[in-house]
Amino acid sequence: MKVFMLGWEFPPFISGGLGTACYGLTKAMNDLGIEVTFALPKVVDPSHSTHVKMLSPGTVIKNTVMRTTSEEVEDELKNVKIKTIQSLLEPYGSVEEYQHRYEDILRNKRMELGGIEFTEEMLVEGKNANGPDYAGDMYSEIHRYAACAVKLAVREDFDVIHAHDWMTYPAGMAVASITGKPLVVHVHSTEFDRSGEHVNQRIYDIERKGMHSADKIIAVSHLTRNTVITRYGILGEKVEVVHNGVDRSVAAKIETSRASIKSEEKIVLFLGRITMQKGPEYFLQAAKKVLSVIDNVKFVMAGSGDMMHRTIEMAAELGIGNKVLFTGFLRGDDVRKVYEMADLYVMPSVSEPFGIAPLEALNHDVPVLISKQSGVSEVLTHALKVDFWDVQEMANKIIAVLRYHPLQMTLREHGNFEVRKFKWEDAAAKCISIYGDMLLRAQPAY
Repeated sequence: MKVFMLGWEFPPFISGGLGTACYGLTKAMNDLGIEVTFALPKVVDPSHSTHVKMLSPGTVIKNTVMRTTSEEVEDELKNVKIKTIQSLLEPYGSVEEYQHRYEDILRNKRMELGGIEFTEEMLVEGKNANGPDYAGDMYSEIHRYAACAVKLAVREDFDVIHAHDWMTYPAGMAVASITGKPLVVHVHSTEFDRSGEHVNQRIYDIERKGMHSADKIIAVSHLTRNTVITRYGILGEKVEVVHNGVDRSVAAKIETSRASIKSEEKIVLFLGRITMQKGPEYFLQAAKKVLSVIDNVKFVMAGSGDMMHRTIEMAAELGIGNKVLFTGFLRGDDVRKVYEMADLYVMPSVSEPFGIAPLEALNHDVPVLISKQSGVSEVLTHALKVDFWDVQEMANKIIAVLRYHPLQMTLREHGNFEVRKFKWEDAAAKCISIYGDMLLRAQPAY
């Protein structure tokens, strides 16, 4: 079976759980013998890849021409090839953030050309011989990416289209329309998760159209499945739940023991995007209550996002600025190190479709406290759970873990054992089963 997959990000260039999920799924599909062509809306330098065969963009004028690099890279994913499209699209970015990036490109191009004025029209119309054919706003860019994806797809051989999250839904629909192949849309997050009740109508419309156009919908949790059905008007029989997995090989790389941390202070970790969806303000409010009882605690906030500055200001306003450390966005070995330091991982998400980070924390022997408003709470037994808004109960449970070593050890040991059942191989196998059912239904009856 061959799959044409559309996603936002892929290692080593990731900024959130979506890239981790895409990598986990494709690696597991590779091991199961499934051929995957992954269309990625980013410029990726193939020299940074050590695990897949990379296909890079060639010269771009009016359209996107793809060429295969001559470099042979490690054949870890022998059945996976990645094709990249020059694009500004980035996961978790807002319309305003996109516009700022777009203006930066114009500014930088003007500087590169010295005295020659580089205008927006030169970008949009493709008049720059060496530059990308960018559109003027995020929504136009999404549709430009869709057009480029179609040009890639017509040269590829595949059986199924698999589109991850809303930015790739128009591309998935376009490829399905041109090729007649069945479409799966994978819902990792919805606009209601990101924005609450104040949804961006244009994004909601894209999500809804993509879901209604798809032959099947994969939701990362029953919580997300319920949102898809009730908020987007989708029939329940069309939506399948496939829980995320965790890469167990990461835990084996840990070499530094917790005993090597000399500080007497306890470490409570928040790791994720610092946005409304992730509940950073509830984390700080709980931290204030914990510090009124226990003083030798540091609260580490690892990540970045549109609430970063407000969160820093809030820590100062609460009078706990000296007890809260902001690391910025972490990746790779830095993530491993911060997990090694932590005594407890807290995910106080307001609305979390799944939540891979708690699985990663358990995989690193770190006990977890998660919000009941998360998909991962459906499947984890050996984790503390709390309503995101109940900061007093959140503080009580943080204090209990930090004060009572037997509780911490029980959560750590049982949680690490439990997380072993969350395998990407199982998630991939379920996706493949969904593909098979779609292809069977698509066969003409005689």
